[in-house]
Amino acid sequence: MSALTKNKLELDTPCLVLDLDILEQNLRKVQAFADRAGKKLRPHAKTHKCSALAQRQMEAGACGVCAAKVSEAEALVKAGIDKILITGPVATPQKVKRLVDLLATAPSLIAVVDCKEGIELLDAALHAKKTTMNVLLDVDAGLHRTGATPADALGLAEYIRSRPALRLCGIQAYAGQVQHIRSYDERKATSLKCLQEAAAVFRELRAAVETCTIFSSSGTGTFDIDAAIPEVTELQPGSYVCMDADYLAIGSAEDAARFAMFAPALRLLTTVVSNNQKGFVTVDAGLKSLYKDGGVPQIIGPEHSGMVYDWFGDEYGKVTCPGHRKAPPVGTVMELVTSHCDPTINLFDQYYLTRNTDVVGVWPIDLRGCSQ
Repeated sequence: MSALTKNKLELDTPCLVLDLDILEQNLRKVQAFADRAGKKLRPHAKTHKCSALAQRQMEAGACGVCAAKVSEAEALVKAGIDKILITGPVATPQKVKRLVDLLATAPSLIAVVDCKEGIELLDAALHAKKTTMNVLLDVDAGLHRTGATPADALGLAEYIRSRPALRLCGIQAYAGQVQHIRSYDERKATSLKCLQEAAAVFRELRAAVETCTIFSSSGTGTFDIDAAIPEVTELQPGSYVCMDADYLAIGSAEDAARFAMFAPALRLLTTVVSNNQKGFVTVDAGLKSLYKDGGVPQIIGPEHSGMVYDWFGDEYGKVTCPGHRKAPPVGTVMELVTSHCDPTINLFDQYYLTRNTDVVGVWPIDLRGCSQ
């Protein structure tokens, strides 16, 4: 780290900044909640894609981290983090080989499985290496994306137990379709209902299989809801650490209109590059800097009150100014809460770390592009 710019408004844009004071507050809040609820916390690194931030989460008390893909796990292991759960099924010979190779440096690695083909593929690769591996059975909680149906889960669990190289340690169930339901009461009722069948599967497995001790579940939108399910043992929130406009717009137990528990630590800085038009200015952050699917990016700061961002092409954004406000001049830096943090982060190489307006460090986004 060398020659850091002192003030964040002097950074070249577009760029991502992380407010460390807010980030650390978010880390403390979620860990304290998990501790009070008697649950372990296993945050998802697919959101921030940064091994340094994953290490901070571990230092704050997390039992490990989640990764969506084998390549993410490889980058985390390279950085010295080994308590990893890969939450997506690994279903090709190439990826299974990479997964098994990781066990040499990360013996506590856990994978999920959800079908006989994947089970057989992983078991054969482990057998060839004369090693074993812990696995969770992925159970579909209504998302219908991955996971065995609850009706098939117990039979598949027996099949896992019949494979000598696999050690069944529990289940995973993720209701992703529930996370962004706007109404807190509706989200709560739906999430608890979605996880009932998975909880029943876990109860049966826990009673019959000594090694079945993990029920890993939940996300940022439901972590405080799903913690009330006795069978759930660990929570998998991801976006809470950064936050975005999409999550901030859902209701919470404290506030029906917004997610009150976590503040947006992640910001995107963008600069006005043209103000020749009446009523709006053009900024240098477009589709290549801000992922479009999700909430509308929020412009923050009292000096820009009432101004609204919209996409204006690959390279540019449009900031509309209310009639009573003077358009900001060329060179003005604006601060945005991103639309959807996960894919936006994947567009950048690094975070600039800030306290107040001071830039105090840089973290590489070293899991960027890890999509295999």
